[in-house]
Amino acid sequence: MIKSFSMNKIASFATLLLITSLAPTKLIKTKLAEGITVSIPFELKAMSTEDIAQRYPSVRAPLGSFTNEERLVDFSVNISATQWPDADFTMAQKFFKSGINNLHDRVEWIGEGVQEIHNRKFVYFEFVSRVNGSKRELGEQQAVQRYVYIQYFIEPGRTLVFSFSCPKELREQWQPLAKAMMKSVRVK
Repeated sequence: MIKSFSMNKIASFATLLLITSLAPTKLIKTKLAEGITVSIPFELKAMSTEDIAQRYPSVRAPLGSFTNEERLVDFSVNISATQWPDADFTMAQKFFKSGINNLHDRVEWIGEGVQEIHNRKFVYFEFVSRVNGSKRELGEQQAVQRYVYIQYFIEPGRTLVFSFSCPKELREQWQPLAKAMMKSVRVK
């Protein structure tokens, strides 16, 4: 009787755990700068100043950068140094794709194009990247593979870069959330 009760309790707990792990993650609307908002999962928290300095070594700090507790899943918004005199999306798409290819040893393209979100056009790329490890560097011998969804908002004098990434192994879990986040972007 006691054994049966504890087995039922364990089965109930396992079922509850499974249901909550499959439940949709709530997105929270977040203001990044004047006129720029995005909805992000509650699991992502603002990066510390140290994290930003380590992950985004640049003279220009991101408008917003977020990571999960394990520091494996990242979302950031930056102002690109690349400026376009007009909104030539075709040329910008080719330029950014070339840059992505040059940053990685291998890119497996999932999707790319121009999409309209809240009456604004964005150039987007979705891919799995691979950066080979170094045989000479201890601890860096394995290749690093990441799922990435990146989109660019281009207007004269300013390009905003919205970037999501996570380990390739977490793609199935995070891909729908990454797409939902990108579709929630509002730029005024």
